Amino acid sequence: MIYFDYAAASLVRKEVLDSFIMACQDFANPNSNHILGRKANEKIQDTTKKIADLLGVLPDEIIYTSGSTESNNLAVKGILERYKNFGKHILVSSLEHSSILSPLTYMSEKGFEIEVIPVNEEGIITPLEIEKRLRPDTILVSVTAMDSELGIIEPIDEIGKMLKKYPHTYFHTDATQIIGKEPFSLVNVDLATISAHKLSGLDGTSILIKKENVELVPLLHGGRSTTNYRSGTPILPNIVAFHTALKLALEEQSKHHSYVLELQTYLLDYLKQKKDIIINSTSRSSVYFVNFSVLKMNANNLVSLLEEKGIIVSAKTSCCPLNTPSKLVYALTKNKRLASSSIRVSLSYLTTKEELDKLITVLESVI
Repeated sequence: MIYFDYAAASLVRKEVLDSFIMACQDFANPNSNHILGRKANEKIQDTTKKIADLLGVLPDEIIYTSGSTESNNLAVKGILERYKNFGKHILVSSLEHSSILSPLTYMSEKGFEIEVIPVNEEGIITPLEIEKRLRPDTILVSVTAMDSELGIIEPIDEIGKMLKKYPHTYFHTDATQIIGKEPFSLVNVDLATISAHKLSGLDGTSILIKKENVELVPLLHGGRSTTNYRSGTPILPNIVAFHTALKLALEEQSKHHSYVLELQTYLLDYLKQKKDIIINSTSRSSVYFVNFSVLKMNANNLVSLLEEKGIIVSAKTSCCPLNTPSKLVYALTKNKRLASSSIRVSLSYLTTKEELDKLITVLESVI
């Protein structure tokens, strides 16, 4: 099988697995008040400090969760419940993941007003576009740093700088897709979501960055943990493995980026020659994404055909319902035909030119 679905999940690196197995030797509960518990707790604190240094945040600003869905839910629901006395208006981009949109829909049923910000022709939401929609009762702005289908990189730092003028408006970004792939700064955000399994790490581990001036109402209530904002026994091996994956991804980011850029250029050069193919990716799309539509084919049919030939791609984000158009491609193009036939090829440093040649050969036979 040839795999082009790295935006959904990536192969776990051997170094990550090795660090996980090693950390499993410290099996005691980190909350236990005995020598083995204290030893495990010290390792968590030490590893958390290392993760914080890599991300440019404080250790106390890190909240460990079970995944990006939990992190996004905690960010959205936690902020809205905590600051609802300041207002109930939320601004959100039209390229958000369902783990942002679904909790917002839930909160709208509790009286919150959700306003979706449209993107421009390049898929970008500008600070000006946000600022002109801000109201005195706007308490949250959430804009994905890089969406999961088109890979469009939003101007998060510029948006964050603009929002500093509005002290009662908090800024969250889902940075799940961008960390370890593209240059990114957390300096001007209040909350950010990061997940291990997009970094060649393990499933079931995510981080919500919550800056020290921000408060949240917790989703989970129970015993002690590494923070007051999320109860549950801390899982030392997962935390250690997260650090290993993050460290390797950041150390090799520049090298991998240059390599994958060559692959993306190679595939785009082919696609541009085909009159029955429309490229949905824009100039602001990450090198790790190629999104296109084959006009005479339904997306799911093409995905199935490619799978029969041993090639794995995606029609849209894996958590979206089957047999529906891509909401993200439609938000960009306003074209239902393109949204119903869009294919996401997500690349990796593990991808080879020979694999792209196989994809091109199969596409040649069906278009």
